[in-house]
Amino acid sequence: MKSTLLTMGIDIGSNYIKLVLMDYNEKPALLDSQTEKIRKRNPTQVADEMIQLMLQKHELQYEDIAYLATTGEGDLVKRKRGHFYGMTTHAKGANYFFPDARSVVDLGALYVRAIKISPDARVQDYKMTGQCASGSGQFIENISRYLGLSIEEVGEISMQADNPEVSSGICAVLAETDVINMVSRGISTPNIIKGIHLSIANRIIKLMSSLKAESPIVLTGGMALNKGMLQALEDQLKESGKKFEIKTTPQAAYAGAIGAALWGGYRHNKLKEKKTMAV
Repeated sequence: MKSTLLTMGIDIGSNYIKLVLMDYNEKPALLDSQTEKIRKRNPTQVADEMIQLMLQKHELQYEDIAYLATTGEGDLVKRKRGHFYGMTTHAKGANYFFPDARSVVDLGALYVRAIKISPDARVQDYKMTGQCASGSGQFIENISRYLGLSIEEVGEISMQADNPEVSSGICAVLAETDVINMVSRGISTPNIIKGIHLSIANRIIKLMSSLKAESPIVLTGGMALNKGMLQALEDQLKESGKKFEIKTTPQAAYAGAIGAALWGGYRHNKLKEKKTMAV
């Protein structure tokens, strides 16, 4: 494979590992991507296996990769050259998809982060929910499991709601109790799921407002692929009167890994420049 500069980015989350292979040049290009669910395995071992599979798929050697960068919980990956903080990688990934992005909302498994960024994708400010909050991807996955749904079904089912009931609990434990009570009262599954989405959407809007986020706002992370979540966010924006412009992409879950690969390429070139100047 001919390329200006090959980089890899690995984003290890609490449930999934995302890996990308990129061609880093004047206009970086995403060459390939891969996702693997951890399933109680050793995340670093799973990441190492994913790296090897990606290399084999493209008939590459490890030495062909100019920079292998990690983010999320990936700092223990043995073969990495560098590790980048999650907010910086999601900012860079959002900028890759939408160069006009001025704010990012990372809809993660454990928390939601609202990030204000500069035109060159630098983090300027941020706000985030606590890990105990019921506004996370993990909470939605737990509730969907309780209701007998797969996480892939949740979005479509949410959009079938006709009278959603919003959970009152801010803490995940209290919110789960609310859901159990809803089930016992005969509230339909679509109305329960839509209510949860509306509750999370309300918290997202409060985060963006507190941050004084600027449009366009790019949604990243796995929850950004949830159609029901996006619809709920649109509904809450209309109700609140907020004029935020929201953008997302089908590859939103890879924003962190893409950002890591891009920052890796940037750091590789800077190190090369320093070395050349020293010589």
